[in-house]
Amino acid sequence: MIILKLGGSLLSGATLQQWLSLASAQGKGKVVIVPGGGVFAEQVRLMQDKWHYHDKTAHYMALLAMQQMALLLQDLCSDLMIVQHVTAIRPALLQQRVVIWSPLAVELDAADVPATWDISSDSLAAWLAVQLSAKQLLLIKSAHIAADQSIEHLVKLGVLDGAFMRFVQGQNLVIQCLSSHSLPELSSLLNSVDCEN
Repeated sequence: MIILKLGGSLLSGATLQQWLSLASAQGKGKVVIVPGGGVFAEQVRLMQDKWHYHDKTAHYMALLAMQQMALLLQDLCSDLMIVQHVTAIRPALLQQRVVIWSPLAVELDAADVPATWDISSDSLAAWLAVQLSAKQLLLIKSAHIAADQSIEHLVKLGVLDGAFMRFVQGQNLVIQCLSSHSLPELSSLLNSVDCEN
């Protein structure tokens, strides 16, 4: 199983549709897409600056931003299946579907995931990967990612959030962070991963 985090910044580029089409064509039974919050989450930040609401409120609103992105992604590629409950993801993969995870605040609260801006959709993708015992976590960014940059270095640069290492430390998980122009690498990876069985 591959957890494919598609950064919200891909909305402003030209490759988002290609990522979705590739995942849909080659990822049946293999891929769970985690959407970033994109411009929807950015509006939460802007309004928090104006109205000074609590970080916990902002966190819940940012989760709604991810849910909006999930709806948008499914509209762009109707073969994708939105799933909210973590326990429903594996059964959907067994039906040879490609899943978009639309996270629920109640599940994250029950798992004691802190409601803070320190935790972005990148950390939530890592959390999901651990919950599902996924083999691969692939994080797609609009930023240029050098091949020799470690995950720890990307955290220091702010490409990944500061809480990210806390979710992946000691886990048996292969993590890659790629730029939005790395489509051939996903294709190669999908060809090497078996479907859920």
